[in-house]
Amino acid sequence: MSRRRGKRMAKINKITMATILLLITVIFVLSLGLSANFRGTYHRNLLQKSASDKINLACQASQYPELCRSSLSQSTLITPNSSPEEIISAAMILSYDGTQKSYLQAENLAHLSSNANYTAAVRDCLDFLDGSMRYIGKSRGGLKSIDQNKVKDSKAWMSAALTYQYDCSSALKYVNTTKEVGSAMEQLVTVTWLTSNALSMLDALDTYGENMVIWKPPTTERSTRSSIDGHWGNSIPNSKDYSKNIWGVLAGEDMVPNVTVSKDGSLTSIQQAVDSAPDDSEKRFVIYIKGGVYEENVRIPPKKVNVMFVGDGIDTTVITGSMSVPSLPAPVTTYGSATVAVNADGFMARDITFQNSAGPDSHQAVALRVDGDLSAFHNCAILGHQDTLYTHSLRQFYKNCRIEGTIDFIFGNSAAIFENCLILVRPRQLQAKKGWSNPVTAQGRTDPAMSTGLVFQNCIINGTEEYMRDLHENPKIYKAYLGRPWKMYSRTIFMNSFLGELISPEGWMPWNGNFALDTLYYGEYQNYGPGAKLSGRVSWSNQVPEKNVGIYSVQSFIQGDEWPTATTD
Repeated sequence: MSRRRGKRMAKINKITMATILLLITVIFVLSLGLSANFRGTYHRNLLQKSASDKINLACQASQYPELCRSSLSQSTLITPNSSPEEIISAAMILSYDGTQKSYLQAENLAHLSSNANYTAAVRDCLDFLDGSMRYIGKSRGGLKSIDQNKVKDSKAWMSAALTYQYDCSSALKYVNTTKEVGSAMEQLVTVTWLTSNALSMLDALDTYGENMVIWKPPTTERSTRSSIDGHWGNSIPNSKDYSKNIWGVLAGEDMVPNVTVSKDGSLTSIQQAVDSAPDDSEKRFVIYIKGGVYEENVRIPPKKVNVMFVGDGIDTTVITGSMSVPSLPAPVTTYGSATVAVNADGFMARDITFQNSAGPDSHQAVALRVDGDLSAFHNCAILGHQDTLYTHSLRQFYKNCRIEGTIDFIFGNSAAIFENCLILVRPRQLQAKKGWSNPVTAQGRTDPAMSTGLVFQNCIINGTEEYMRDLHENPKIYKAYLGRPWKMYSRTIFMNSFLGELISPEGWMPWNGNFALDTLYYGEYQNYGPGAKLSGRVSWSNQVPEKNVGIYSVQSFIQGDEWPTATTD
């Protein structure tokens, strides 16, 4: 009996020991797993903290830092090893996604009303957002290599993307009569902030380099920059004529046209010639337009890159239209009123007149609108009255051109340089009765990080013969100004230019009260003529310091030394 009990006890002890060993093993394994999980969590927290630190550094350059941090913290593309370019690229993706959402909202808006004004506004909005997405995509591509010029390309493209988003919101503002439109506008506010954040980071990268520790929000020439920032100072003008690089062999007289348009030939339509150009061509497609008056509204869509118009001379080859705001029976927007509208990169024109003949007492009536990057015009006339030349976006160059108009007749938000141009103010028929003023420019920069502005070098600013005659008869009524601030960060520079007696002593006029007077930059440098006297200038204009003059050169302001030269081979 006792032996059996002993065996039973031994058996129980073996089972107990086995159970204990099993439990110990299970506990050990679980502890290893918990330890590994803890270590993994701890490690991930360390990684997250490091990525968060980089986001915080990058976002100190933005104007909306809270949105910047909260939006980028959700991005899976940012790691502790992310470069500044990769962080900016992630911000651009957020901007693109938001713009795409706004585009889909705008598409839905198009079906909600058949009102003609509403339809025109939504149509413009869709065009703007399509362009915004296109240039955000190009901007990301420009950051793939660490190249200072590519960064400046990306800044130009993101400046345009933000311009288009802002203009979409402005278009909808005039038809904001439903909750759907209101919701779309609210979404656009967030989108513009996201785009502004990406653009501000680009500006910091361009200004301070890759050391994000010293990044700061964008400022303007009116602000004091730190000694480490050479963006607004120590810029020496380069005497080389980079305009020759822009034109290259295309300025010659021996080009063979791809197609010829003439009043008595087989092809009489300029638009048909444009439509025949190949899409996305790296080669220049030259359209020779023989002398004559072509009553036609011409559109160069985004895919028709590197198209060039060649005419027989100013006032000999004339493209003319008469659309203006408002217009019946179908309403026309300022954007849509252009006689010739360029939406493709690399467009060039020479020896042609672009005209809107709507008349001096019409409202907005654009002769030429340009939305193509690296667009150039040589020996062209651009004629109209109110809003003659819409330099809407991107980088543009005008040389030896004649531009005439009445009010705000050179306007928009491009980075545009006018070299050796004749700028003439025309009278309005009702001016003698109402005493309207004639501001030459209305630049539309909405964000301090935008690389946009209007620069006039070696130009003549005067009045037409008719205007000067009326000025001498009614000097108190006929007043002209160099410009007024259409938007908050308006920037316009006149350098080494003749300013005629028609320019009022104040030089510049306000838009509405004190709007933008603390944030704009209106600069003058070594101008001459009776209108260049500085004694009466408004306090919110500036004389450009000599060390800063080079900032507004063809090389620096629109990267004229880097424009690719398309061939006609």
